[in-house]
Amino acid sequence: MPKITELYAFVSIGSDPDDEGIMAFQTDDGTWMPMVGADMTRVNELKPMADRISEIAGKPYKILQFKIEK
Repeated sequence: MPKITELYAFVSIGSDPDDEGIMAFQTDDGTWMPMVGADMTRVNELKPMADRISEIAGKPYKILQFKIEK
């Protein structure tokens, strides 16, 4: 498994611009999984789900990138 050097997080924006939270989805067994990825492949896999959640919730989202500087 490659070393994680960056992380992307899907963040939902509330009605107040200072109100944000990590988006998540519920798996078939009831476990909640945060919507984060360590590469753009995973981000692109999660984006359609984030779009649906955003539409249903009526709240926009953004994708934040965090990088480890060496």
